Amino acid sequence: MLHALIMAGGGGTRFWPRSRQQKPKQFLTLVGDRSLLQQALDRIEVLVPPSRTWIITGASYTAETARQLPNLLAERIVGEPCGRDTAACIGLGAALVARHDPDGVMLVTPADHVIEPAQEFRRAVLVAEQMVNEHPDALVTFGIRPTFAATGYGYIERGTELAQRQGVPVYRVGSFREKPHVELAEEYIATGRHLWNSGIFVWKAATILRELRKNQSKLAAAVEHIAAAWETPEQDDVLSREYASLDKISIDYAVMEKAPEVLMVQAPFVWDDVGSWLALERRHPQDAHDNTVFANHLGIDTHHCVIAGDADKLIATLGVSDLIIIQDGDAILVAHREEEGNIKKIVEELKRRRLEKYV
Repeated sequence: MLHALIMAGGGGTRFWPRSRQQKPKQFLTLVGDRSLLQQALDRIEVLVPPSRTWIITGASYTAETARQLPNLLAERIVGEPCGRDTAACIGLGAALVARHDPDGVMLVTPADHVIEPAQEFRRAVLVAEQMVNEHPDALVTFGIRPTFAATGYGYIERGTELAQRQGVPVYRVGSFREKPHVELAEEYIATGRHLWNSGIFVWKAATILRELRKNQSKLAAAVEHIAAAWETPEQDDVLSREYASLDKISIDYAVMEKAPEVLMVQAPFVWDDVGSWLALERRHPQDAHDNTVFANHLGIDTHHCVIAGDADKLIATLGVSDLIIIQDGDAILVAHREEEGNIKKIVEELKRRRLEKYV
């Protein structure tokens, strides 16, 4: 039986000031008329009913998650007492799935990606589920054909082709490559063998738990202890105690790069992790001056900017180019577009100066 885990714990600091501690990126409506979190659930509801869908998010985000997803059972929304990266999140999700369905297959997907069209995503998930049923010891990931030399994504080197299912190719994974510098990213693209690592997975819950026991025994023991206490009076105490003791480590470092059998479905869908304000340029049209505008904006001699703001505020620009200009509530960001990857430094500095009201 197919289950789903939506990981919704991210802070989205590169979308400051729109993304704040109390309303991180997954709750924002950046593409279309639904939030990224709502779109993540919309994509999978045809495949996995709410009764078999888990969302793991920050403890302070559970109320907003429940508000945005009224069809999801409240007991399927798990609040992490602290952030411990994807290995802990996925391990806990797997332990909870295995508790209900020891032979269950699980889809793992982040809450804050844009994936289109949804029917192609579902087709790829069904192919991955079929591969897991044929190869129960395999961990299946999704590779995205790169469209530019991205330095912010990890890459997967494609190995030999294993199968074709429903017109979708499936490969053995040759190797995982970390976020490269631009020259290396260009080399990866030139080979035609390297795909972006989407961070989306399908596997048996029992298989990923077994790999965690082999490679992260403390983490595996902790999440299985939490699952054993689930729906008992000790649930919250055990969750808080065990989770806080875990190391921060990603599932790629913890398991994927060491696992003996990793397969990759070459995604037939369009994928964007919408990692920063400049991503809006890829998802929306520009005006005659190459600006991407989501604001009440008056521009004169303004070129190649991303501009967003509250509808009741006017943003006026004169003689500027290559800027990111974001107004949201009580904060305004003005940054050169080449500094998009460093916007999170502003959030770090605000915390250092104890200006938490703006974080």
